[in-house]
Formats: sequence, structure tokens, C-alpha cells
Amino acid sequence: MREGAVTLKKNVFSSVDLPSYLDDRARFALWQDIHVAEIWSVEYAISANRSFAAAIEAMPVGPLVLGQMAGTIQHASRKTRNIADDGRDGYLLLINNGDTRLSGAQVGRDYSVGKGEAALVSASEALEMSGGDSNVWANIVVPREILENAFAHADDRLALTVAADNEALAMLRRYCSFLEAGPVLVSPELITHATETIVDLIGLAIGAKGDPAELAGMRGLRAARLQAILDKIRDNFADPAISAQQVAQQLRLSVRYVHDLLQESGASFAERILELRLQRAHRMLSDRRNDRMRISEIALLSGFSDVSYFNRCFRRRFGSTPSGAR
Repeated sequence: MREGAVTLKKNVFSSVDLPSYLDDRARFALWQDIHVAEIWSVEYAISANRSFAAAIEAMPVGPLVLGQMAGTIQHASRKTRNIADDGRDGYLLLINNGDTRLSGAQVGRDYSVGKGEAALVSASEALEMSGGDSNVWANIVVPREILENAFAHADDRLALTVAADNEALAMLRRYCSFLEAGPVLVSPELITHATETIVDLIGLAIGAKGDPAELAGMRGLRAARLQAILDKIRDNFADPAISAQQVAQQLRLSVRYVHDLLQESGASFAERILELRLQRAHRMLSDRRNDRMRISEIALLSGFSDVSYFNRCFRRRFGSTPSGAR
């Protein structure tokens, strides 16, 4: 369904509805021609190992579209000529619902999304996507002006992988499934509510608001470098040897640049490390499965080498001693 089209029903476009007397190559050619004419301009390639099959379901939610696609489409390409053909300029949140990995590139970034993962892509930028012999994915289509009015610099979030365990993404998937299971919304009030909810959850999932909201105010290379620094910190905060110098060296940045980016985003290197360590210790202390572990062991596993320092920081942060948190 073309962006902006008005419909009050779910749309289904499936290869099973094509003439049965056509061979695989002819059925695929006809399917692609209809797709370009009725949906949007994309160049597809199919698996050489399986018979052609493809099914698309699309459901409008006001100006948004909730779409599902499954089949033996192995590669999708949207080039400059395709963009010129249909003039579409919206955003799509690509969610991988299959067992294969979907990989591609946009705006100079490579992306790869496994099962349950997602990535924001744009219909107005050249895009490549490749998968396996059989793939299943969903697209949440949002007009450009709606996403950009909700979040500044949405393009900074393009082609960045959203993890499968991202809480906002999980809630977004459940919410969209709930809407798809029912009739198309017709009440203006409900359409507005559902649209705002979906857009808000997309913003939370991709990091345009909430955690890490600090990325929303940065553009391009600076945002990408801040994300890389934050990823290094989150992955290695429990290592007592972690330092800004180490992170800078690994990312081939200057130490001063690392400190400046972090300060600009609202918290220093040391503050972020300390908070992550304290949060891990608090979770471990609150978990009944760790009752037999000594507090000193939990402190060590959380990245603290000095138990007295850990006790002081814990009490200051949570208002109780570590033993009181058990």
C-alpha cells in the first residue's frame, strides 16, 4: 500500500493469488511488477534454492502502516532510480521475525539484524538488504514529517541495530500485534492515540528519546562515536582495569575527545562506570539466588576492587548498606 493512501481494511498481496499456469520466473516477474505499481519501487531477487513464494500484509493505523512480509525474497535493493520512481520519503522500522539474519547498508553504515532485532531505515536513502533462502520480517512505516517532528535528528539513528531484548522494542511488537489482531481503527481519537503510542515506542527503541537520549542532540559522526564509547563502557564496566585511555585507544580516539563527548552528553566516564557497577551490585544483592555469595564477591564481580569504597558508594547511591539491600 502506498504511503498516504486511505484504506479501511487490511491489504494482502500474495504470490498464491497469481495465475497458476505461470512458471516460477514469470510469477516472480509479475509479482514484482505489481509490487512496484501498487506498493513501492524496490528491486528484488529470489532464492535459487526454493520455489518462489512471497506474501505481504499491510494494515493502516492512521498515517502509519504495519506491514509483514514472508517468503523466498533473498535480496532487496532500493536505488536512486527507485526513490525517484515513487518519491517515498518515510521511515521504516525493520524488525526481523525469522531465523535468518538480514544484513545490508544505508548512509554508509552496515547493519545486521538477527531474530527479534530491528533497525531504522529510510525510504529516501539508497538501501540494500540480504537474507537467507526464506525470510520473515515486519516493517512499521512512518511518514518522515511525523518521526522528525517527534524526534530531532532521526537520521542519526539510521541503520543502527536495536537488540532483541530492548524493552521498548518488545513492547512495540506486542502493541502492534494487538492492533493487527483486531479491525482497522476508524475513530479519530483512537487513531491519534495509537499513532502517538507507536511513534513514542519507536523513539524509545532506537534511542531517539530516553536511554540513550543523549544521542538525539548529536549528529552524524559525533553521535556514532558517542554510541561506540557508550557500548564499550556498557560491555566492560565490570573490568577493574577499564579506563578512558583504554577505550580511546581501542576506538582510535584521543582521550580528551572521549571525555569531551561524555561530558557533553551529561555524565563523565567515571560517573557512568560507577553507576553501572552499583546497578549491577544492587541487582545481584536483590536476587535470592545470590544469597550465599559474600558481599565482597558481589562487589568484585561488579568491578569494585576496594570493598570499603564500594560500601560508601552504595550507601550514598541507594540510602542503605549492601547487606540491607538483601
